[in-house]
Amino acid sequence: MDQARSTISKIFNGEPHSYTRFNLTQNMEGDNSQVEMKLSSDMDEEVGGNGVGDHLNHNSNRKPYVAQKLGRTPKNLCFMAAATLLIFIIGYLIGFLVHRKKEVAPTCATSVSAFQEPPVHETGAAPLMDWDDVKKLFADKISPSKFESVLSEFTSADHRAGSPGDKALANKVITKFKTYGMDTWNDEHFVKVQDPPASGYNKFVFKGTEQRPTGFLSYSATGKVNGTVLYAYYGQESDFILLRDKNINLTGRVLLVRAGKISFAEKVANAAKMNAAAVLIYPEPTDYPIGDTTELFGHVHMGSGDPYTPGFPSLNHTQFPPVKSSGLPKILAQTITAAMGTSILRQLGGQNVPQTWGGINRLGDESDVITLEVNNVLVEKEIHNVFGVIKGFVDADRYVVIGAQRDAWGPGFASSTVGTSVLVELARSISDMVKNDGFKPRRSIVFASWSAGEYGSIGATEWLEGYLTSLNMKAFSYINLDGVVGGRNGFKVAASPLMHSLIEGALKKVSTLNKAVSLFTQFGRNSWESNVYEDLKMDNAAYPFLAFSGIPSVSFRFTSGSSEYPYFGTMLDTPEKLNSLTSNDVTRLAEIASQFAGHIALRLVHDHLLGMNLTRYNNMINTHVYRINKRVKDVRRMQPQLLPKDLTMQWFFSASGAYGRAAHQLAEDVTNSNLDDIEMCRIINDRIMAVERNFLSPYVSPRESPFRHILLGSGPHTLKALSSHLDALKAGNPGADADLFRNQFALATWTVQSCANSLAGDIWSLALMET
Repeated sequence: MDQARSTISKIFNGEPHSYTRFNLTQNMEGDNSQVEMKLSSDMDEEVGGNGVGDHLNHNSNRKPYVAQKLGRTPKNLCFMAAATLLIFIIGYLIGFLVHRKKEVAPTCATSVSAFQEPPVHETGAAPLMDWDDVKKLFADKISPSKFESVLSEFTSADHRAGSPGDKALANKVITKFKTYGMDTWNDEHFVKVQDPPASGYNKFVFKGTEQRPTGFLSYSATGKVNGTVLYAYYGQESDFILLRDKNINLTGRVLLVRAGKISFAEKVANAAKMNAAAVLIYPEPTDYPIGDTTELFGHVHMGSGDPYTPGFPSLNHTQFPPVKSSGLPKILAQTITAAMGTSILRQLGGQNVPQTWGGINRLGDESDVITLEVNNVLVEKEIHNVFGVIKGFVDADRYVVIGAQRDAWGPGFASSTVGTSVLVELARSISDMVKNDGFKPRRSIVFASWSAGEYGSIGATEWLEGYLTSLNMKAFSYINLDGVVGGRNGFKVAASPLMHSLIEGALKKVSTLNKAVSLFTQFGRNSWESNVYEDLKMDNAAYPFLAFSGIPSVSFRFTSGSSEYPYFGTMLDTPEKLNSLTSNDVTRLAEIASQFAGHIALRLVHDHLLGMNLTRYNNMINTHVYRINKRVKDVRRMQPQLLPKDLTMQWFFSASGAYGRAAHQLAEDVTNSNLDDIEMCRIINDRIMAVERNFLSPYVSPRESPFRHILLGSGPHTLKALSSHLDALKAGNPGADADLFRNQFALATWTVQSCANSLAGDIWSLALMET
């Protein structure tokens, strides 16, 4: 019996030599942790990652312990039989205990608690929580009453980028994140922005009257110009075409344009193309009922981020030589009040405006001389982006980013306060779901509060530039919360085509102010892509994520129906103005905005596979192929000497077809995938994440053309630009270059083909795709 007791003690307590290694490792790609326990040759036990669905394998090579040879005494034989029986009973007990532990506690934490208790994570093979339960749980966390205190806490009269007010709000945000138990960090940049002169002023003199507007446009050229005024409506390209058709020379003119339709930067860029000397922008009272003396603030950088560090981050330890963005204007630009603008307009002579512009105004003539002086100063500011993260339980190194601008020209209640409050409430709600309700997101959620958004999404873009190589491999989506509440009678969404199914799903599930009606029913009216969807514009903070970094992005907002919120970029963007415009429903609208953003984010981190529309881009490519092919034929017919005979559309057709086949094959792989195969799910998700990124042209400089996306970007490398270039060739425009077109056409063709190659997956799949 003493020997039996010793045997039992050795098996349950373990002999010193039997335990050889206990190792907790995590691979470089963020795969789930694995716990390995290697025992001696008597037992080999291995417990997988986080313990869910793992099992124990016992491989025994031990021969029965028989100390006596055949022919021993009956006493010894009896002892041997008893020992054999005892060993059998002990083995049975061990098997029973192991089997019971698997049923009761499937995590490795229980199995190896004698050594160390690692955090419990889900492997991903089994559903973490039913999607319907996730939706209900999240809906219960968000309410208008919770927004009242948050909106009040983050309301600030002065929080311009880099100011003490901006830093105070940053501290409030990061304190909230820490309170929710999130890991937090801070991203610091030193950026150059242009502010109005600290001593002095900007001014203009017209008909002997001097005016000194206090509003300004950051990044305008500085200096003094004299010229004659020309009224150019909204300053769109179509407006300048009408003026050109009237044989009006725009060279050296000071253009007076209305605010709206397009960004300030686009108006100035269009004017510069026409060789104008300067641009004055005013709010037409019929478009902006904000009062005659309300000043406008904005920027005119045709791009995003710090224009003095294009393509790389504004960090004080970078040693790049001085450089400027190609998007900086070379002409003067200044905002003026409605009273100033209408006063100039009433005094203009010359021709009548085109009938399509309406009114009885005149365009201006040689006698309408004006002098404009812009004295803005370039300053360096220290800005801080702050972050919090809810880590995923399966693919923690893959994440959706939710962000909101924190700074504003003035009070900025609609432009930044509401978005920041929604960001904080989303962080609180989802953190609480994870901490207290058992929700385990498969992937991580990063919450970001940006600074210097008013100067052209500087904080967000500098972060992208600083971590581009990591982000475009691991960030699979961006959700923008800027300006989400600007009215109550309309709803607009701008996004990557890859996200259309996610958007439609959220529209159908999230209710409006009338709880019985969904966003889809009220605003989509059975065709949300016609009534709700709009193009993602350059002045949207989501644009650099999509067009610069290749990250599928979405931005949305409540509007006042057909008109935009008129107080953006003014000192009148206050709680009182927004409440007046929304019938005091700001908190309820903020709740709905949170539900919409949260629905998309939670779906992305809950499902085994990312729910992206993989074939949507195929339709866009085919449309461009058709347009380019038609224009090539037109040029050959009208200007046959411009395009060489060996220029063929064959390879462009081939690349387009290859992309279509690869996209459909990936969609088929998604449909036929085994959701229990976690490694295969990860491989497919990585292929899905590569779709957007592969549309970034590798042949253009981020300094000259930062928005490299060939379908949604900006610059001569885009497919849209190729069509425009052919139009110029067809019209015999002297500035059109046939060799330049041919080069861009070849690069675009290969970019599309490279996208197809990447979508195909493994290198050996390329040949199979072509057969």
